[in-house]
Amino acid sequence: MNVAIRQALRQQTRRFTTALLLTLSLPVWAGPVDDAIRARLEPLASAQPSRTPARTARTTLPQAVAEFYAQRQWQPIWDDDRVQSLLAALADTYTDGLNPEDYFVTALQRLPRDNALQNDPQTKAERDVLATHGYLLALEQLYHGKADPRLLDPHWNFDARQFDPEHGLALAREAVEQRDIAGIFTRARPNAPQYDMLRNALSHLRAMAQNGVGWTSLPAGPTLKPGASDVRVPLLRQRLREAELLPPGDVAQPNVYDPALVAAVKRFQEESYLDADGAVGPQTLATLNVPLVQRIDQVRVNLERARWLLHELQGSFVVVDVAGYRISYVRDGNVVWRSRVQIGKEYRATPIFKSTITYITLSPGWVIPPTILRQDTLPAIRRDSSYLARNNLHVYNAAGKELAATDVDWSNPGNISLRQEPGPTGALGEMAIRFANPYAVYLHDTPYQAQFNNSQRATSSGCIRVENVHELAVLLFDDQAKWNREAMQNVINERKTRNVTLAKPVPILLAYWTVDVGEDGHVAFKPDVYRRDSRVLAALNATP
Repeated sequence: MNVAIRQALRQQTRRFTTALLLTLSLPVWAGPVDDAIRARLEPLASAQPSRTPARTARTTLPQAVAEFYAQRQWQPIWDDDRVQSLLAALADTYTDGLNPEDYFVTALQRLPRDNALQNDPQTKAERDVLATHGYLLALEQLYHGKADPRLLDPHWNFDARQFDPEHGLALAREAVEQRDIAGIFTRARPNAPQYDMLRNALSHLRAMAQNGVGWTSLPAGPTLKPGASDVRVPLLRQRLREAELLPPGDVAQPNVYDPALVAAVKRFQEESYLDADGAVGPQTLATLNVPLVQRIDQVRVNLERARWLLHELQGSFVVVDVAGYRISYVRDGNVVWRSRVQIGKEYRATPIFKSTITYITLSPGWVIPPTILRQDTLPAIRRDSSYLARNNLHVYNAAGKELAATDVDWSNPGNISLRQEPGPTGALGEMAIRFANPYAVYLHDTPYQAQFNNSQRATSSGCIRVENVHELAVLLFDDQAKWNREAMQNVINERKTRNVTLAKPVPILLAYWTVDVGEDGHVAFKPDVYRRDSRVLAALNATP
């Protein structure tokens, strides 16, 4: 074989080998940057693969970074164009209420600026690994949230968004290789219109705050009442325009508290869960004067909650908006019923959790829970011996034998229980909707119907009192032939307790939101009735 043919065959073999290696995503040769990356990360990549739940993925992030490069045979990937795309995507996490600095933005911007080090393999390796670290961390926090809700709330039992770490890492690597960095950041965010509306609301509020002034503050003074004339009225008008509750425009009498302004104040009061009387007294004034920066943080907190929870809101379910004192039944993605609720008092807060409604108790009796018995009922009986009779309460010993009230030493009653017999005046009213949980919490009717008209309704001992609960029961039974409103009432009127199992169990979610955003983008802020926002905010602001 002559020399020319032999050289041609060698070249052809080299081309084939190179093409094959590239197809397999393997390097043709290892360079100094590859070696530097390998030296940094190979010990982590060779460790036993983690099988921890997705929620703890943050604890295995260094190993994920190492595996990212091991799959690439330690080749660097972040050229200048990719780094710029990454920096833009990381900067955009600001609109998610996250801090781009958590993902090493400043460090990435600085590393390539030193010309003397730009060609240093160690510096290139450092920048590449740092970019991957920030990239994967940002994706994980967009997907699951920055904080672990289980560490903030011992009752939390919602599932994290489903996540296969190996598949997720492959998608992340492919997105960089294909230069689709913005696209994978979008896919990591919750795919729900509520999330997009919260992001837009955050951007809008931050744009208002850019001048460093915030929104208009009203000085203290006498209560502003409809028809009054006061030098603070123009400030009130400006503040409600900033809240997008009043259109811009001049008025004939700027200092007069006119009907249009009264209507805007009433709407503000309603969405702030204040008494909508149209008068700007101390409580309304204080709510108007909550600083804009505090409201911005409130939106950030609810964006974090959205990352924890929105994936659960699918299909058919009952959801209780605890901070909003309301309940909805969603069937196949459509809200088919809404009502108002009363929730637990602050010192007996209704827990946040999920469960499944399985049965409904018609004409329920009520065995007073131990905490309520000890803290509320026994002191009431000691103050007034007629309390038992007035509340239709019967006394039972540990063996279940009924005792006469006069046979009990109420200063030291021992192991007794108190049961309230069925009836419309009982604590549970005419029905209770049951779902398994360790807190003895359920939905129920109530004789305290007038309290549904209160603007703030943290009035129960932890359970959820539901207005028009019979309507919800009919929907849950979903059997108009057997369990329509009339048939259900006939059973209730017998005053005999009956448990009826649902033909199809229905998921129930107890959630906590302190911000509402309408489809028109209008933002409304609720009172943080259980003072939960501050812990979430502290976790968001914590340095990783």
